[in-house]
Amino acid sequence: MQTEAASKAAGRAVSRASTGFEYTFPAIRGVQAGREFYASMCPLRLIPKIFLFDEDDLSAELRAQRVLNKGRLPALARYILDNPDDYVFSALTASVDGDMVFESLGSEGAAHRSGQLRIPMDARFLINDGQHRRAAIELALKENPDLGDETIAVVFFHDAGLARSQQMFADLNRHAVRPARSIGVLYDHRDANAQITRALTERSAIFKGFVEMEKSTLSARSRKLFTLSALYFGNQSLLQGLDLKQDKATTLAQSFWETVDAALPEWAMVRNKELSAQEMRRDFIHSHGIALHALGRIGNSILRESTKPVTWQKRLATLKDVDWTRSNSDWEGRAIVGGRVSKSHQNVTLTVNYLRKHLGLELSPEEQRVEDAYLRGEA
Repeated sequence: MQTEAASKAAGRAVSRASTGFEYTFPAIRGVQAGREFYASMCPLRLIPKIFLFDEDDLSAELRAQRVLNKGRLPALARYILDNPDDYVFSALTASVDGDMVFESLGSEGAAHRSGQLRIPMDARFLINDGQHRRAAIELALKENPDLGDETIAVVFFHDAGLARSQQMFADLNRHAVRPARSIGVLYDHRDANAQITRALTERSAIFKGFVEMEKSTLSARSRKLFTLSALYFGNQSLLQGLDLKQDKATTLAQSFWETVDAALPEWAMVRNKELSAQEMRRDFIHSHGIALHALGRIGNSILRESTKPVTWQKRLATLKDVDWTRSNSDWEGRAIVGGRVSKSHQNVTLTVNYLRKHLGLELSPEEQRVEDAYLRGEA
């Protein structure tokens, strides 16, 4: 007696055989683990029509991919729309539940590997890798249909069943490593704040030669004082909501950090080789990411009150009275948790609160809420 699965498979086969319509892709044939696969190009306008997701309402064990995170889509779509001349999307990987016929251009060499891939239109295309790119493309096409003639690389595999598709998803993501935030800032030429931050590392004596440009953490023996990512977030906090052109923002940021530097003599001691970077990071917290982030937020508040240097520089001068040593018990629970510097959002806020009180600045309602919880022992 024919099983239900076999019956459905036979039905699909009959249906596909009867349609006579198919997609034709220019393709290159390859072999991995003894299995043929095909690399091709697909017009963006076809992506939403032929590539499917697993049903969101299926349990995880019955799906071959993660549930779509729709919160990521606007930013991905915006990336395409805002950068029509230089956006980059990597290839999609898909399994094809249907017959694939490859017609090579010749019988030997490169011609044997190149040709046309024919796939019935009623075949099922399941994305193994790239579902968020696929959904972002669909979103971008609604706003700019002209993108439909552009192409994206697609790698086609034969669908060998749910278990194989799940294994492909696991294998494709097994060794994926998100690059360190610092190197992302170093290589990002679109982000104005990244450009400002890189400029400071080149022209400011405070940072030139003392910023780790690739890693987002410093080793115990590192001779650097700051990471590029920490300086990036410090500048992001500092310039938040200030309507300045990039050159003026860079100049202001440099002036701000030079004023901070004047109130933190240990930074200069490292530059003058009177103190090693390792010793300073070990004994003080003011070069750590949490401190730069907090100082940026403090600076932003002061600059919103007055952009006159004589005013805000005078306010920042009182930073010299702050005890920045790690042995200062006031930092425990604020910047330090269990003997280690913490960069959590809550700890950044508690550090900001501590500095605000030293500088005579009021707390925002949200900062006051966090402060009250900390004082009650709830933080």
